Amino acid sequence: MKAYRVSGIAPFGRMRQGFSIDIPADDEADAEHRAYSIMGSRHKANRRAISIESIAEIDPRVSKEARVLNHFREQIAAAGGPIASEEE
Repeated sequence: MKAYRVSGIAPFGRMRQGFSIDIPADDEADAEHRAYSIMGSRHKANRRAISIESIAEIDPRVSKEARVLNHFREQIAAAGGPIASEEE
């Protein structure tokens, strides 16, 4: 599995706002499916109402999401711990 950062726009109540969520997934299609599932579950938004703008693979050490840190905890520990900011 790899870590992906999914960004887009979703309805939160009466407003549409941008979001960014880090997800462990097998590939980009799986990351997209999981993002729709998580956003729909949390905010009762239909898949049609959620607009995904980008899906990018990230280093798991730059994420602050608990699900990513938990999934890659051995790999992060072996690499020397988390990175404070993304290095590009």
